[in-house]
Amino acid sequence: MRRSRFLVATVATALAAAAAAVWVAAPALAAGPTATFVKTSDWGSGWEGKYTITNGGPTAITSWNVQFDLPAGTTLGSYWDALVVTSGQHVTATNRDYNGAVAPGASVSFGFLGNGSGSPINCRLNGAACGGAPTPTTPAPTATPPPTAPPTAPPPTAPPGTGSLPRHFLTGYWHNFDNPAVELRLRDVPAEYDLIAVAFADAAGAPGAVGFGIDPGLSAALGGYTNATFKADVQTLHSRGKKVILSVGGETGRVAVNDAASATNFSNSVHALIQEYGFDGVDIDLENGLNPTFMAQALRSLRGRVGAGLIITMAPQTIDMQSPAASYFKLALDIRDILTVVHTQFYNSGSMLGCDQSFAYAQGTVNFMTALACLQLENGLRPDQVALGLPAGPGAAGGGVVAPTLVNQALDCLARASNCGSFRPPRTYPDIRGAMTWSINWDVSNGNSFARTVKPHLATLP
Repeated sequence: MRRSRFLVATVATALAAAAAAVWVAAPALAAGPTATFVKTSDWGSGWEGKYTITNGGPTAITSWNVQFDLPAGTTLGSYWDALVVTSGQHVTATNRDYNGAVAPGASVSFGFLGNGSGSPINCRLNGAACGGAPTPTTPAPTATPPPTAPPTAPPPTAPPGTGSLPRHFLTGYWHNFDNPAVELRLRDVPAEYDLIAVAFADAAGAPGAVGFGIDPGLSAALGGYTNATFKADVQTLHSRGKKVILSVGGETGRVAVNDAASATNFSNSVHALIQEYGFDGVDIDLENGLNPTFMAQALRSLRGRVGAGLIITMAPQTIDMQSPAASYFKLALDIRDILTVVHTQFYNSGSMLGCDQSFAYAQGTVNFMTALACLQLENGLRPDQVALGLPAGPGAAGGGVVAPTLVNQALDCLARASNCGSFRPPRTYPDIRGAMTWSINWDVSNGNSFARTVKPHLATLP
């Protein structure tokens, strides 16, 4: 997002995401570590499965590696809570950094989607047999026929701390700068917004360190708006049940976290700003690249200091979420256990491929929003971690401006498979988190149409 009126448009291609979701009897536990597979849902042409690694031994496991084969005709779809590599029908899943350690008597799990009717066979855990009874190679019969409606995404299993944020909420960016949009004191943000991202904090001092203060141009435009007044306004919004986070970066942002030292500086400086101003969390909006390894280190350090109530959001450009291997997408997956929401900027993008990879969808359409959100939903992010980011009318972006009613249609399509365009997601996502707009100031400039249209609709979602 920009301090100026427009963003840079980019075009890219996407990875396809597989669909589907399952059942199967679990083997009995044996002494020592075991890996147990279960199908949690099955609709005939596909299923959702889960492996649970249980440490039945006397010593802690520090890492795990589960390998298995899929029968001919069965393929792997999207996955979560593991790093997965396939070679033909052979699958190797290894732990992520947050779930590799398993204490005696404890368990961790990872999940994935399968296309076809077969089940995993030949399971090995850290090179040894997975233990217990053999895993069936064909699905167990079900008492009911496969669903005719798109299968529903499973509910979140370990949502991070998000304070009092609603199940479906509206995010807006507040300008800490002076541009052609209406200038606002923070306390004057319209009531429809649940989460307010203050834009922006930028580099200050040592590498990775972040600084913030009220922009002199904004202060002058508002007749003397000060840091002290801003802090009081943060508390005013808290009294109204709102959350306020500090957005780092923006289109001209220069923050760089590229090593352990800068990760420490980032954590230290953002923590100090949270204490000074009362922010509820941090938003990562670095449009000039980021290092996912050290940014993840910085955010985990910050989470350790602030606690489970820390809100962590991300605002990548559309191109940044085209592939799970891209730096922004990788960061989101690497911190999935503590991440609140990703509200991708679905604008200034040109045309891009969606999760079906059938053809390029044009920005500014329901198809574009749903097909590109599907990329994230089918490649590891939980539905409660995905929101749609759109501009708040004329002036807010150079391309991809949509009528707020189309945002509502896209949310309906994702949450309940209604009001879709020609693209229909492989399943429904009733936990889809909501919407974001750039920006509150542009929305006010355009008569508050975005907030007044989208916010009431969020309350109607499942």
